[in-house]
Amino acid sequence: MVGHGARFDQKMEQAVVALLSHRSIEEAAREIGVTANTLLRWMREPEFKTACREARRTVFSHAIGRLQDAAGAAATTLLKIMLDTNVPPATRLRAAEVVLEQATKAGEMAMLEPSDVARKAPMRSAEITLMSTTTLPDAAATPSQIEALQLTSGKTDEDVVE
Repeated sequence: MVGHGARFDQKMEQAVVALLSHRSIEEAAREIGVTANTLLRWMREPEFKTACREARRTVFSHAIGRLQDAAGAAATTLLKIMLDTNVPPATRLRAAEVVLEQATKAGEMAMLEPSDVARKAPMRSAEITLMSTTTLPDAAATPSQIEALQLTSGKTDEDVVE
C-alpha cells in the first residue's frame, strides 16, 4: 500500500483470505508476510472491512448450500435410525423427537406469509431456498420403504460427502 487512499492491492487480497483461513490475526499476518500491526491497521480501513465482509458472506453462503445439499441424506439417516428396531430405544426416541421438531418448524414456516418469514428470520448473509419437496414416509414406513424413497430421490448418504 502506497500512502493513504491507495488502491486495494494484492497483499490486502491475500490478507482477506488469510484472515478467513487462520485462527488469529498474528497467524494470518505471518502467512502473508506483514506484521500483525499492519494487518490490524488494514482491518480499520473501510475498503478492507467491506472486502472481508463480502468474503465471509460468500464462504457462509457456500456452507449453507452444502448443508442444504446434505439435508435429504440427513433426513433419510434420521428416519432409518428412528425405524430400526435394532437401535436402542432412547436413540430411536431422540430421532423421532428431532423429526417432529423439524416437521413442526417446517409447518410453521409454511403457514407464514413470505413477508412474515423475512421479518421473522432475516437472511443477511445468504439466500436460502427450498431445495427439495420430496415427501417423507409416514411413521409406519419400514426401513426398506425409506431406502426406496432414497433411491427415487437419486441421492444417497455418500452423494453428499465430498
